[in-house]
Amino acid sequence: MQFRYDDMTIAVNIPTRTALEAAVTARWAAGEGFALATINLDHLAKLDTDPAFVAAYAAQDFVVADGWPIVTLSKVSGHPVELMPGSELVEPMSAWAAKAGVKLGLVGSHDRALADAKAALEARTPGLEIVYTNAPAMGFDPEGDAAAAILAELAEAGVGLCFLALGAPKQERLAARGRALAPGVGFASIGAGLDFLGGHQVRAPKLARDLKMEWLWRALTSPRRMVPRYWRAGKLLPRHLREARRQRRAG
Repeated sequence: MQFRYDDMTIAVNIPTRTALEAAVTARWAAGEGFALATINLDHLAKLDTDPAFVAAYAAQDFVVADGWPIVTLSKVSGHPVELMPGSELVEPMSAWAAKAGVKLGLVGSHDRALADAKAALEARTPGLEIVYTNAPAMGFDPEGDAAAAILAELAEAGVGLCFLALGAPKQERLAARGRALAPGVGFASIGAGLDFLGGHQVRAPKLARDLKMEWLWRALTSPRRMVPRYWRAGKLLPRHLREARRQRRAG
């Protein structure tokens, strides 16, 4: 599935978790970094109004589907992909890093959440080496000096995988900048994944996720924040469905 914005195209280019593991481990074996984004309907809404976000997304090496609407669009387009929410990639990617002897970094959220996520990951993943954590201050600018300092510190610490939990579009913009300033680091933008892991946010129950109703659970538990977001994003679906059908006809 592809999403077009003027002269830029964003493609969901990693269809399965197996393919993702192969892609990131190949980069590590070559001593190269990467940027991984997990596209969802909220991101599509932001992409419609934020050219800098479009540019950051176009700079990502790997894009996976985070959310059933993206998976559905991929099926309509004739290029089906698996559901891979960022929050569900933290533990498997940590396990891949431990197996490959790759050092881990955590950036985002707040100090207590990072400490708890670090403890949880180390307890669940034997051999994992987390060598860097940083919770940027409020108002963090991914294009600013503090961001450049973080990227330099990640490279200096020899980090091969860094989870970015800054929220969109900051995390994707930092990852895109990192491809130039810290080319040996693999960046994975995972939203609230570290907060979930450390128990600082609660994810929808498994039943709601299995029924593809996580969005409803989130809307009911945080209506003031989530209902306007889903309304803005939902209005885009007819247009993207038309585009998915066009891509299917085009082969």
